[in-house]
Amino acid sequence: MSDQIEYKCPNCGGAIAFDTAVQNVKCPFCDTEFELEALKKYDEDLKMTSPDNMNWDTAMGGEWNADERDAVRVYMCESCGGEVVGDAVMAASKCPFCDNPIIVKGMLAGELKPDYVIPFKLDKKAAIEGMSKHLKGKKLLPKVFKSQNHIDEVRGIYVPFWLFDADANAHIRYKATKIHTWSDSDYNYTQTKYFSVYRSGNLSFARVPADGSQKMDDEMMESIEPYNFEEAVPFQTAYLAGYLADKYDVSEEENIDRVNKRIKSSTEKSFASTVTGYSSVMTEDSNISLSGTNASYALYPVWILNTTWKGEKYTFAMNGQTGKFVGNLPLDKGSLIKWLLGVWGGVSAAAVALISLGWYLL
Repeated sequence: MSDQIEYKCPNCGGAIAFDTAVQNVKCPFCDTEFELEALKKYDEDLKMTSPDNMNWDTAMGGEWNADERDAVRVYMCESCGGEVVGDAVMAASKCPFCDNPIIVKGMLAGELKPDYVIPFKLDKKAAIEGMSKHLKGKKLLPKVFKSQNHIDEVRGIYVPFWLFDADANAHIRYKATKIHTWSDSDYNYTQTKYFSVYRSGNLSFARVPADGSQKMDDEMMESIEPYNFEEAVPFQTAYLAGYLADKYDVSEEENIDRVNKRIKSSTEKSFASTVTGYSSVMTEDSNISLSGTNASYALYPVWILNTTWKGEKYTFAMNGQTGKFVGNLPLDKGSLIKWLLGVWGGVSAAAVALISLGWYLL
């Protein structure tokens, strides 16, 4: 009794077999035909798949000396639990996260000293102007947002970032297609050819950032990237004068999975950009190994602007070096309905009411 090799369809995953009618290997589920030699090669490639090797050496950060510890204080918000670092002579201030008063908790103890800091390049006035530009031209925005006086708080804060360096060695297989369509007097035809495309090589990553603060929204911090690291300087406590520094509460180890995903995604996209001449390209398998891994700890400048509308708090962020501004905005239902009436002059009142109800439910 001989063993029968069963192949899976690379297109839909169904079991395939030789079709005597077409004298070729064919999938009975999606009607895709395959050359037997190509199918064998594809099956061999699947068996050679191996997991990523993306491990890190994460020793970083220095120690504070006695003078530096005397120059800074840890402040705590009793409302939200946030902890920030400021200079020892900082006047009474508010929490940059929830706007409630903060109190002195004590001196630094057991914390890593940042390796680098990018000093603030833009001031508070620039942050307010950035907010105005962000709101400009948004017709469906509630009017209260267009008033600078409605900004509850504008605070400059140094956000802790872990910066990861690594060399990535990658072996990636892409699933690509070429689609050809034609027609005759009776039918329209579509022919789809599938290809396995291979890429391998090395990429170097320098200072991939990941914020070390639970209070800071990760997507918001990624959105105000990039920072120009050429303007970074060795950390000194003097840069804290007049500003707060968020105290990190997400360690470098806790950020590794997030950084690995960014490196893996960037590598796959970079190599995919070299796969040209196809109708579609998607990653089918990738193996990435990291070497030369290193991480450092830095403070990056961020302006935080808070405002409130109908009991909802909205937070905006501006890159304190480049001025890049981000933040989600609410929509004014009244302005939305007026806009819809202008676009759909013939829409019925009942339909408008239904649209309004649907918007409210959202």
